[in-house]
Amino acid sequence: MATDATGSVDGPAGAARLRVLDPDAWDSWYDVLLRAFGGVPEAAEERELWRALTEADRSLGAWDGEECVGTAGAFSFRLTVPGGTSVPAAGVTMVSVAATHRRRGVLTGMMARQLADVRSWGWPLAVLTASEPEIYGRFGYGIGTRQLNLEADTRRVRLAVPPGTDDVRLRYAAPGEVLARCEALYARRVPLRAGMVERLPGWDRLGVLDPESEREGASPLQCVVAERDGEIVGYTRFHVKPKWEHAVADGTVIARDVEALDPAAYAALWRFLFDIDLTSRLIAHQRPVDDPLLHLVSDVRRLKPRERDALHVRLVDVGQALAARTYQGPVDVVLDVEDAFCPWNTGRWRLSGDTKGATCERTTEPADLALSVRELGAAYLGGVTLASLAGAGRVRELRGGALAEASVGFGPGGLAPWLPHGF
Repeated sequence: MATDATGSVDGPAGAARLRVLDPDAWDSWYDVLLRAFGGVPEAAEERELWRALTEADRSLGAWDGEECVGTAGAFSFRLTVPGGTSVPAAGVTMVSVAATHRRRGVLTGMMARQLADVRSWGWPLAVLTASEPEIYGRFGYGIGTRQLNLEADTRRVRLAVPPGTDDVRLRYAAPGEVLARCEALYARRVPLRAGMVERLPGWDRLGVLDPESEREGASPLQCVVAERDGEIVGYTRFHVKPKWEHAVADGTVIARDVEALDPAAYAALWRFLFDIDLTSRLIAHQRPVDDPLLHLVSDVRRLKPRERDALHVRLVDVGQALAARTYQGPVDVVLDVEDAFCPWNTGRWRLSGDTKGATCERTTEPADLALSVRELGAAYLGGVTLASLAGAGRVRELRGGALAEASVGFGPGGLAPWLPHGF
């Protein structure tokens, strides 16, 4: 496969030309994406939301003559990194290749062009959520965050709530009516945890998107807010799916969002969800791996926690990315980085930093650790240790003590990194 200066992708069965998305071609471009994911039409409100959120000038299409055969987009995100700073990141999205054009280098061509574009924008990171995790490692993405999916038998789990929980007032509210106040609360939470994304204008609508076709028999979206002295200090959005088995209620609560500013409000919201009448089951997906809920319940096994990959992280500019975060202990190491896909990153980088800041610059000094950019992506937000990657043979220690020093330094410095929603 090769990509020429005009953006064509050569393959064994012909060429597809890459070009920036023309907004007038969005429908045909998006239809290629939907077909690649099974071809089931979306509800009109969902399709229109994604049309509005698409950044055409940061999106690519692969065209075989007049036919669109590949798609790739990027959102202009800012991502929280360890230390609380938000860093520009390309939110890679809507990636697909028509089944008729597989194994022709279309995906590789789009990934190469996209990463070169991200570099030209001056952004240090690209991130994505993967439909198939095995795909993106070869393009330098490492799994940087994980999530928990929970499924609780609420009849057999009790919650031990902290002091002050009973002082929190809960009330139902129409999701749209309190959307702005809930978004303001979410924005206060973003700097507290690496991996969280600052939501741009329009993205608040994603939290209340509620097409009937996707409810699978559950209720319309409901919202309960937690208040103290008239201020919203937490909220949850959820569905209830009624069910009766031999005249016995056996409904399910499906929690979409639970956010709060303090432990008492957080516990009050979860207690509410566990106690909804006529239900015996609670499902909560995409929760942080260190969710405080795990410490509120009487029997964590009854939550049936299942872990899976979430945010895949790619350092587009190694020096800029590593200098943008802080480190949990003094770090002064020379990294020998391999990056075959983005060769501008290949070489030795001296990283010096601590809890106050960092620098990362090119050097000719002897290397202390050797690794690929994929391992740097996995470790970047602190959810994966360099020591564990070394145990798998993916990081090599070249100077005694360097691995321990760097592994501690790359930690998250508090809460585990977490991506609260997909894109």
